[in-house]
Amino acid sequence: MAEKNGLRVLLADDHEALREGLKALLERQGLNVVAEASNGRAAVEAAKKLHPDVVVLDVAMPVLNGVDAAREIADASPRSVVLLLTALADARFAVDALRAGVRGFVDKSQGSEALLQAIREVWEGGLYLGPGASQAVVDACMVSERSERLTPREQQVVKLVADGKSTRAIAEELKISVKTAEFHRGRIMDKLKIHNTAGLVRYAIREGMISA
Repeated sequence: MAEKNGLRVLLADDHEALREGLKALLERQGLNVVAEASNGRAAVEAAKKLHPDVVVLDVAMPVLNGVDAAREIADASPRSVVLLLTALADARFAVDALRAGVRGFVDKSQGSEALLQAIREVWEGGLYLGPGASQAVVDACMVSERSERLTPREQQVVKLVADGKSTRAIAEELKISVKTAEFHRGRIMDKLKIHNTAGLVRYAIREGMISA
């Protein structure tokens, strides 16, 4: 795992002057800006290639917006954590962004210290909320994700999925049928409101089931 002061960061914003300012700020603090992107599609491609520790995305970008880019980055680089440069305005946006894998929301008007704090908090496993973010809305989203606790068997299945095991390999290791393994996997995704393997990997890392 990278040290906090040597984190590898990808910056994506369609305003070049803002990107340059953010890059200078982060590099003065010892962070390593490994790539810049001027649109969401370029950000996704850079994340696929470089697998940065932290991705900072503007919410309103050409070609692919920040939330959709975050969703694709979550699949392409599940160990990257994503911050959005935006004010969190409504419940629907919060739900969409959190389900896309976003872990923090930084208003551009907050200043440099807020961005640095946000990067620290999300890298350490937290959730960063800027002004205007409704704590009640985000709490509701997080509770919904974990509305039911996983059984010990389901926890085993999550760990094996996160370790890269196929459904058949999971069935063999746990000495259950493939159909039963499929049932467990589907039940887990329903409980956690997670819809792909990358999401299960992120969940397993976040819950300490596997190491990052």
